[in-house]
Order: sequence, then structure tokens, then C-alpha cells
Amino acid sequence: MNLDKKQSPWRKKIGGWILAGTVSVGVLLCLVGISIFLSSCSADLPSEASSRIFNKLSIEYVGEYKIPNDFQVKNTTVGGLSGLTYDRQRDLFYAISDDRGDKAPARFYTLKLNLDTTNPKQVKLDRLDITDVTLLKNANGENYPPSETDTEAIALTAESSVFISSEGDRNKNILPFIDEFDLKTGRVKQALPIPKRYLPDTENKRGFQNNLAFESMTLSPTGTLPASGEPLRLFAATESSLMQDKEVAKVGKDGKIPGAKNRWLHYLLSDRAEIVSEHLYQLDSPPLGSIEHGLPEIQAIDTSGHFLTLERSFGLTGFRVKLFQATMGGATDTSKIASFKGNTTIQAIKKQLAFDLKDLDIYIDNLEGMAFGARLPDGSQTLLLVSDNNFSKRQITQFLLFKFKQG
Repeated sequence: MNLDKKQSPWRKKIGGWILAGTVSVGVLLCLVGISIFLSSCSADLPSEASSRIFNKLSIEYVGEYKIPNDFQVKNTTVGGLSGLTYDRQRDLFYAISDDRGDKAPARFYTLKLNLDTTNPKQVKLDRLDITDVTLLKNANGENYPPSETDTEAIALTAESSVFISSEGDRNKNILPFIDEFDLKTGRVKQALPIPKRYLPDTENKRGFQNNLAFESMTLSPTGTLPASGEPLRLFAATESSLMQDKEVAKVGKDGKIPGAKNRWLHYLLSDRAEIVSEHLYQLDSPPLGSIEHGLPEIQAIDTSGHFLTLERSFGLTGFRVKLFQATMGGATDTSKIASFKGNTTIQAIKKQLAFDLKDLDIYIDNLEGMAFGARLPDGSQTLLLVSDNNFSKRQITQFLLFKFKQG
């Protein structure tokens, strides 16, 4: 999600605050008053039940790398990096830019992560090189015209292709998509079906909220490996509630304002793409002073329905990011549920806090992309996060590297 999109009124305000660096006392008092009861804790299951549902995870911070805001690759400005995916065969990452064509046509970049593993017990992040750029092509083999895409997530398959999601633009009647593109040429290969309930109507009662559609997406791990024999499964989630699911923010009996109710799609990609199920993902309550709170990324951990999710907030105190372990086991199939409003019988995707980035005690920018990378000598796996700098001089393209281990 680009926090400075021209067509969104609240993003104009945020852009102004980022550039000016000031907020009026009146607005501050108002937001603090509204948010005084907010808390950012998740509803945990009892420890015994939790141990049966969730895997034991370890996430350890390794280091940070920043890309200059004026960095260029093949006459394109690197920025707006909103999604990551890892190519195990080539040991490369691919990062999608959410530039709508203002700086260059829709595109993704090729990245090489260089690690110092001299000391296996203390791996260091040496540097990150951005080596290439691939422009996306439509069915006619042409670059996408400006404003026709808002590409936010990317996931690599074993067939030398990538699935890429776009949020569309409700105000301009540009629909969101989840399409497959050739890895080398960038040309579109197929489009996945999008249920009608995600698409806008003329009465503003149905469909995605503007700039809050398919921000996050991931593929099942085995389905991305050559000759795995496993069907390819794709999961995509909205950044926030659909129009028909959006509820008026009210402080509950627990003193908190509930987070948004997002929809999470499960596709099976075999001879033809079909939707297997859909589920409710409940965002945590937004932090104190939060202006916007959403789900910008999900990452499949295994084939048993465990995921790592990234929840990101922006507010008066800057950005706040939490990682959760989530599992689809036992979640209600919401495919036939027209609206989540007032429905208290739905079993949401279960989740528990895995890592709160505020514990790092470093500056955190607008983190939106996340992907697992190479295995390390100690058996752990690299986990890379990237921030969308919104092409703003007041923000940075920030890469954060972690060691991820199960068990």
C-alpha cells in the first residue's frame, strides 16, 4: 500500500504530515481522545491448546540494509517495494514495486542478498545488490499504461513465473487482479478469477475499499519446488475489510476498538484455477494513535496451513509492525457469507504473536514485503522484510534480515 496515493484523501493527509513533520495540537488531542482505549495485544489461546495448534518459532534479528532513494536500475527509480519472493534455484529475491507508472512502468526487481557466514553462529548481512528490473507486459505484449496497476505482492512458482496482485483503483473503476507473469519476459500468462463480492458496485456497498484490496499473497512451499508432485496453492488476503464487512469503530466492553475483518482467499491451481475456500482474518486492535492499520503481507510457513503474517500500522508515533503465526485449521469457510457485520459465529483464522518489531529498538519504516530465503549453516532460514518508501524523501527503502527457525 502506498501511503501517498493521490486518489485517497487520508493518504494526502499522511503525505502532508510526513513532509511537514508536524501535526496540529487539535488533531493530536482528537486522535488521542479517540484512541485512549486502544491496545495492541492479540487474543491468545490457553497455552496447552496453543501448543497443539501453533508451531514453536524463533525469530532473531540479524541486521539492516538501506537503499538510497535516488538509486537507479536501468533508468528506473528503485522504490515503492511492497512485496518479496525468493528464487531458491538461483538464490535471488524478486521485489515488486507499487509504482503506478509515475516513475516508470509496472515492474519488479531482481535482488541478490550477500551474507557473511564466516562465523556460522553469528551470520552478518554484508550487502544487498539490486541487479535487474523486469517490466510487466499486458496481453498485447505492451507495458501497462500509467494508473492501470497498483502491484503489491509477488510469489514465485516452479514454472519460471510469478503471480502478482494489484489493488486496482475503486475511484477510477480499475479492478484488482491476481495474474501470472513470465519471469523472464514479464508478459502476463493468465488471470485468476476474482469473486464478485470483492468487486465494486455502484452504490458503494460492496467490494474492496480503495487501495485496500489484495496487498498480501503467498504460495504453498512445496508447490514452488520443481517436480514436487504437490498441487500449487495460492493464498491472497485483503489489506482491510471489504465494504460490506466494514463496521463502525466502537470501543468494546474490553476497552478496545476491534481491528478490521479481512477476507483470505485459498486458490488451487491445477488444470484450471479454482477457489477452494475463503476465511476471516481478524486484525489486532490498532495501536494507540493509529491512523491506518492493515495486513500488507502473508508468507506460508509449511503445507499444514501455518503462515507468518505482517500487520503494519501508521500513526502519530510512526510505524508499528508485528509478526504473527497464523493457522487456517478450524477456520470457517466464509465463501457463502455475504457480510461479516453482526456475525458472531464465524471462526476466524487463529493467530498468535511471533515477534513485535518495537523490541528491536531501531527505526522502523513502512514495512510491507516479506519472504523466506536461503538456509543458514545452523539449519535456520533467512527471513527478509522490506519497506515501501512511497518515493518520499522522508522515508527509506529498508531491508531487515532475520533468522527464522521452527522447533
